[in-house]
Amino acid sequence: MELPIYQVDAFAEKPFEGNPAAIVPLTSWLPEEVMLAIAAENNLAETAFFVPAPGGADAAGGRYHLRWFTPTVEVDLCGHATLASAHVLFTHLAPGLKDVRFETRSGELTVTREESGRLQMDFPARPMKPAAAPEGLAEALGTRPLGVLKGVNLMALFDKAEDVAALRPDVLKLMRLCAPLNVGLIASAPGQEGSGIDYVSRFFAPAHGINEDPVTGSAHCDSGPYWAKRLGKDALVARQISKRGGTVHLRIKGERVELAGTCADFLQGTIHI
Repeated sequence: MELPIYQVDAFAEKPFEGNPAAIVPLTSWLPEEVMLAIAAENNLAETAFFVPAPGGADAAGGRYHLRWFTPTVEVDLCGHATLASAHVLFTHLAPGLKDVRFETRSGELTVTREESGRLQMDFPARPMKPAAAPEGLAEALGTRPLGVLKGVNLMALFDKAEDVAALRPDVLKLMRLCAPLNVGLIASAPGQEGSGIDYVSRFFAPAHGINEDPVTGSAHCDSGPYWAKRLGKDALVARQISKRGGTVHLRIKGERVELAGTCADFLQGTIHI
């Protein structure tokens, strides 16, 4: 069997930035164990697979079913691989489309092409609530956060961007802490004054096979509502300050979060299995 594969850097303006995702368009679903094996072989944070939904595409938009896999598990939501999947459709497979609608475990997700060239995703907001710091968090991070919030993930708050950049977590300790809770950990702080960045973050998910994710769209569904409320603004510019780095433009709209960014092609090839 031969399958097309694309590798795309999401939330990036050029290759080697943002978060790489592998995208595998399908005509029908493969067995789950095969998709997981492909994701493990790719060894990227996410490999996305999509198939046309009944009804397919019309002149304006297309409908697809979309699934995401880390090297070890299938996940419920992934922002950067959704952005990359839409990029593959808009750029390579269906350039006439104006928007695409993905049916996923997290409901319908829409991606629209903006005049600016960014791709805008419509995702569910995932508000977080203040919580007690799990035992061992300070030891795992190497420092004590100012506060902790919990929702789908944990978020550790810090005073300034430099504090987040300086983190050198103990991955094994962090995995032991996060695995029983089935969460990833966001570390976040306000952006530096005058930088044009409202807040910064890093995202660690060792329990899901990802020590640190370069840019995590879904984590901004958690962090965005918090920072919008704290900063008193609905439109935000966030920077994930991983080694590769990436910028996410957000707009909070009630129970939804719009995430926008650009993508860069890295490779196109064929899987032989």
